[in-house]
Amino acid sequence: MSATPSQTSPAGDDRSPDAVAALIEPSFGDKLELFWEKNSTAVLTLCAAVLLAVAGKGLWEYMARQKELGIEQTYAAATTPEQLKSFAAAHAGHSLAGIAQLRLADDAYTAGKFAEAVAGYEAANGILKGGPLAARVKLGLGVAKIQSGKSAEGTAELKQLLDDAQQLRAIRAEAGYHLSSLAADSGDTAQAQKISEQLLQIDPSSLWTQRALTLRMTKATAAAPSAPSVPVPAAGAKPAESAPGVQFKLPGK
Repeated sequence: MSATPSQTSPAGDDRSPDAVAALIEPSFGDKLELFWEKNSTAVLTLCAAVLLAVAGKGLWEYMARQKELGIEQTYAAATTPEQLKSFAAAHAGHSLAGIAQLRLADDAYTAGKFAEAVAGYEAANGILKGGPLAARVKLGLGVAKIQSGKSAEGTAELKQLLDDAQQLRAIRAEAGYHLSSLAADSGDTAQAQKISEQLLQIDPSSLWTQRALTLRMTKATAAAPSAPSVPVPAAGAKPAESAPGVQFKLPGK
């Protein structure tokens, strides 16, 4: 007899060798239990790390919201120029600090402090880089520069706003009005007319467009020479001799 054990099924067992091997192989549950015994510590550690990360993110977001709420409340409480300056200095770079600088610049412009207004608008311009407030800052900066003596710089900035099709129509119309006013004041009626026509293309119903048109008409009327008047003879007086080819017809004659 051979020394090698027979691979045949025992007597009376008609199962195939593969079926017998399947019975010997561990089940999925056995494999899972074995895996857990070997890796349970690592799995629990990983789960704990994930939970801590989620909790940490939620805590960070909560703290950020609370901080933002505190900044908003501080800004709302700033009602004087001194408080706005302190707020802008304490929260430099924050969007609300940019709005505070814009408010300070507007106040300075209203008070006729144009150099101070320029500084305020420039500070706001460094923070508010997008949206309608950014355009509003650039508009104020351009007008303030013109008033402070930097006419070339201010005019260039207003011209850029006027020609920018991506800007709000209201911003473009106001910039155009200021440019039209400058042209009219300097006697450049052709430039004033050109800007007025451009404003009609941008927003004909805008108040700024209407003001530009009215200003142009007013300047044109003031610049036009007055028509010579012809005196009317008194009743019973003989009409004066007129130039050849010109006849006067008196009422009732």
